[in-house]
Amino acid sequence: MVTPALDFDLLRTFAVFAAQLNFTRAAALLHLSQPAVHAQVARLGESLGVALYQRHGRALALTDDGRRVAAFARETSERTEAFVAALRGDEAPRPVCLCAGAGSYVHLLGETLRGWIAGSAAPTRLLTRDREGTLEAVRSGEAHLGVAPIEARRADLSAEVLGVIPQVLAMPAAHPLAGRRSVRLRDLDGVRLVAPSPDRPHRQALDAALAAGGTRAEVAVEANGWELALRFVELGVGAAVVSGFCRLPPGVVARPMPELPAKTYHLVRRRKGARRPEQEALRRALLAGCATWRR
Repeated sequence: MVTPALDFDLLRTFAVFAAQLNFTRAAALLHLSQPAVHAQVARLGESLGVALYQRHGRALALTDDGRRVAAFARETSERTEAFVAALRGDEAPRPVCLCAGAGSYVHLLGETLRGWIAGSAAPTRLLTRDREGTLEAVRSGEAHLGVAPIEARRADLSAEVLGVIPQVLAMPAAHPLAGRRSVRLRDLDGVRLVAPSPDRPHRQALDAALAAGGTRAEVAVEANGWELALRFVELGVGAAVVSGFCRLPPGVVARPMPELPAKTYHLVRRRKGARRPEQEALRRALLAGCATWRR
């Protein structure tokens, strides 16, 4: 069997397309026409004999093979840049990319990242995605490291526990449930809630838990993201089930909800990805920072 020769220009084009999943945006970044980008991606897939992406309605998504090719393309580009820099005597640290959700950055990682950015010479790029977006960014090589709550280990990802975070009910200090040590699901019957939109995993899990307990809570307002949800709680709109790592605004208290499962936040990276010194340094900083947070 003859191994196909890889065209590095096609790999570069595909890496940009994989990050955008949009031919028009990728073409603008590459300063090429949209048909040219489409043709190059098609040529790469044909030369490798695999489908690199698929359509879901009007949206595009990478296939498993596409993720592997995208990760290889980005790693090849990084290794090439590092090799050329070394030949020229440029030993400057290479960029490192972290992906996480907005709540993780604000409440779990913020202080650690403040120290890392102030003390590290490595340029740092931060991506903000939800859980599935974070895992996708790591799988495709767009991010070197990711932080996300995952319930089960993934075969293609290495995962290290950052913290096991309980779910709590945040509410104004004057709320009728604020005087309790903990809150049961049945206590939410008739309570006005601030909750994410129905398409979000947190809302779906909450709805399922309430339905299983025969509890009817009223969604007073939909708010995606812990910060917005807590702002509505602070304004007195309702109570919100949030992560136990959230810093509460003035006048807001939180009580544990033992019937809801705690969420385990992991630091994830590709099992077969490169292990550059800058990535290892950021990984160690995040693990150490979360160990301090747990104490």
